[in-house]
Amino acid sequence: MKVLVINAGSSSLKYQLLNMENEAVMASGLVERIGEKQGVLTHKKVNGTGEEKTVIEQPIADHKVGMHLVIDLITDPVKGVIANTSEIDAIGHRVVQGGEAFKTSIRIDESVKQAIRDNNPLAPLHNPANLMGIEVAEDLFPGTPNVAVFDTEFHQTMPAKAFLYALPYEYYTDLRIRRYGFHGTSHKYVAHKAAAVLGKKPEDVNVITVHLGNGCSMAAVKNGKCVDTSMGMTPLAGVMMGTRSGDFDPAIISYLVKHKGVKVEDLDDVFNKKSGLKGICGFNDMRDIHAKADAGDDKAKLAVDMFAYRVKKYIGAYAAVLGTVDIVAFTAGIGENDDVVRQEICQDLTGLGIEFDAERNKGRFSSPQPIHKEGSRVQVWVIPTNEELQIAQDTMDTLK
Repeated sequence: MKVLVINAGSSSLKYQLLNMENEAVMASGLVERIGEKQGVLTHKKVNGTGEEKTVIEQPIADHKVGMHLVIDLITDPVKGVIANTSEIDAIGHRVVQGGEAFKTSIRIDESVKQAIRDNNPLAPLHNPANLMGIEVAEDLFPGTPNVAVFDTEFHQTMPAKAFLYALPYEYYTDLRIRRYGFHGTSHKYVAHKAAAVLGKKPEDVNVITVHLGNGCSMAAVKNGKCVDTSMGMTPLAGVMMGTRSGDFDPAIISYLVKHKGVKVEDLDDVFNKKSGLKGICGFNDMRDIHAKADAGDDKAKLAVDMFAYRVKKYIGAYAAVLGTVDIVAFTAGIGENDDVVRQEICQDLTGLGIEFDAERNKGRFSSPQPIHKEGSRVQVWVIPTNEELQIAQDTMDTLK
């Protein structure tokens, strides 16, 4: 079975074609700057010897034009991997916000599309673009089943005590204000892989998943079900991120308006794009920050310390939530590649049963690797995430 995974943004379209018989990537790519003067399509064909890269630069008026270019490439006799689109058995779509309407992935029909539209106010930058990708796929692949896989669905198992805010209850009933959580496909994939490296089933394992990239989130997964997660109603909450603040005192909002003259309509930009690591030291790429810290930049060192400290606090909190922790799993760009940050997070956690191994931790990892000492009561692993594969698996499971 061949599954095409689509992640449509407002001006971009990411895709991956997988052969699910062996879970192998056949082709992948990214269409960027859709609707701008000059668009770019980067396509990669995967074969036995590696990847063959093709780059196309031309105006790409809309997502439909971009998807036509993708189809032309994946079916090209030389650059492609299939003879025609009839070989694609299903299409899985990443949809950011499913609200409370979707607790599992679902085959898309008109009622599903309307429910996605109904959730647009909760994700105004993402859901409309995701829906656009769905409608383009329906038009270009008539008769091929489409499945929506939601970033929020893995977190729908949280109990009310975890997802509700201590605000007037009618804000929840009237406005749907609550914790939803994001990066769900990543947390689900990593939690299942974490159970696998222990030789157990997901329902027999308690995991703290630590997704650290430019966007960061964590989840407490008890017996295969998410019981708490760090992101909130939006992806702004939780641990410190590349440009997002993470948790802070909400009274700061009125204080900034009153004493700094910041306009309310500008605050979203401040907290989402000018805060986090960037707000402290001027950079949001951890590689740049390490270089600055090594050169003696005190703010860069402070940014790393703050970042690790906040992740460490959440590990402690989720250990309390779970009661017993079997494994802590690091993933995503920073989690998989930054041994300095992992070490700063994990050191001095012996009270939680974590015996960290600095030698095992060294380096970047492209496959699951343990970074704890032998005999550690709580294991710590680096487990590379694969959200596209999880979306493809969920697509197949939904159609079955």
